Amino acid sequence: MSETARTSSADPTTTAVIAAGVLETEPRGRTGWTRILLGRDAVMIYALIAALIIAAISIPRFASPVTTGFLLLDVIPILLIAMPMTLVIITGEIDLSVASIAGLTSAVIGVLWQAGLDIGLVLMIGLVVGAVAGAVNGLLIAVVGLPSLAVTIGTLALFRGLALVVIGDNAVANFPPELTAFFTSKLGATGIPTVMIGVALVIAFFAILLHFTPFGRGLPAIGFSKEAARFVGIDVARAKFWLFVGTGSVSALAGIFWTLRYSSARSDNASGLELAVIAAVLLGGVSIFGGRGSIPGVVAGVLLIGVINYGLRLGRVSEVILIIVTGSLLIASVVAPSVGQSIGRWRHDRRVRRELPQATASGRPRA
Repeated sequence: MSETARTSSADPTTTAVIAAGVLETEPRGRTGWTRILLGRDAVMIYALIAALIIAAISIPRFASPVTTGFLLLDVIPILLIAMPMTLVIITGEIDLSVASIAGLTSAVIGVLWQAGLDIGLVLMIGLVVGAVAGAVNGLLIAVVGLPSLAVTIGTLALFRGLALVVIGDNAVANFPPELTAFFTSKLGATGIPTVMIGVALVIAFFAILLHFTPFGRGLPAIGFSKEAARFVGIDVARAKFWLFVGTGSVSALAGIFWTLRYSSARSDNASGLELAVIAAVLLGGVSIFGGRGSIPGVVAGVLLIGVINYGLRLGRVSEVILIIVTGSLLIASVVAPSVGQSIGRWRHDRRVRRELPQATASGRPRA
């Protein structure tokens, strides 16, 4: 039976209410330019611009190429890992082992370089180590079916322990000077690190993957409902497996950058980085429950946290306060969307209660 027929067969009151459009199950969303200019991504960009302006006005030396360079160098590992983490959280999962994978990669390349292997081969092996670590997570989560939170808490400790076994308490610091010089070099007088070109390519890759490919467009469906995603033909286990391989590989890339930037391979490199990554991803508009998120919002979230932390550091604020700020942003990024949805639902229900009597009266049959 068609929708028109079903409507006409209902009683006149129901017909009038449906025609009035007041029996919506969800609040009406924004459309067109309003949605673009007032969406979560746009709000994050506005917040980033505001933070930059406030920091430039209130903090001496902030508005300079030197500050730009060091700020971007600080956020590059977070920015890299946040890209695949965005896709993982959109599917309703999480990976807390990313910093440990970066540390394990650092330890492995340090030991292999000290053993005399070619630096190119060493770096390739480092990437393989990250991919294998991600595959371990993926197998346990996607194939065995274990919860990602429990698995990655376990592998967080496992991979960090393996890094300590591999390199011990030692530090390898005799990497080729030209590599360190490259990873800290700038593009002319702009202060922008040269490696940002590679980072921009990584961002572009994940943006295209999420927003313009069938694989990426299916990830929010997995986050909303795994059963529904399977029903429409999405291979949920396969998608999750490759996402965790991706987080492992990019975490290894971040570990390589961390090692060569500081010219130091240690087992505790990148410790605590997972907190900053998750805070930036959630602040950028990705729902912790899955089903929603975008790459532009996450990039803005990473840069916003970087600006706040670096500005406070220039203001000689202690590291303890920086950790408190990051934790507070993490909590706010989880609570704020829920509050906003509750307000939107309340406004929608109030509008329905106001319009329902009018629609019912207009649809009452005449005697």
